Amino acid sequence: MLVFWFLLIALVVVVAAVALFVAGGGSGAALPEAAADRTVWPLPADRPMARADVDTLRLPVALRGYRMDETDEALDRLGAELAERDARIAELEAALAGAQAAAMSGGGTPAAGRTGKGDGDEEGEKKA
Repeated sequence: MLVFWFLLIALVVVVAAVALFVAGGGSGAALPEAAADRTVWPLPADRPMARADVDTLRLPVALRGYRMDETDEALDRLGAELAERDARIAELEAALAGAQAAAMSGGGTPAAGRTGKGDGDEEGEKKA
């Protein structure tokens, strides 16, 4: 029984000494800067991301890792949505360029969808 109390007191003293050492800052010297442990992702910094960028992106696996199937599924979805968005933007830009070209070549043609009837402007013109 005496040995048990001796070991218990010794354990308490050691734990207290370690706690004081850690709380007190140890040797007082500043810790050195930690080395970077992350890889640089090959994502473009000078332009928006495209589908090909997402296709080539491979995330690093850490000690605890990640669920590769879920991450790959998310990247596949992101890539598909980026491709769909880019196609829609190109379609809208082409339509806008066509409308601008038609407006420039047509001179004063009314805008699409306006017939001139029921706008309320003609009523005012007839009364004046």
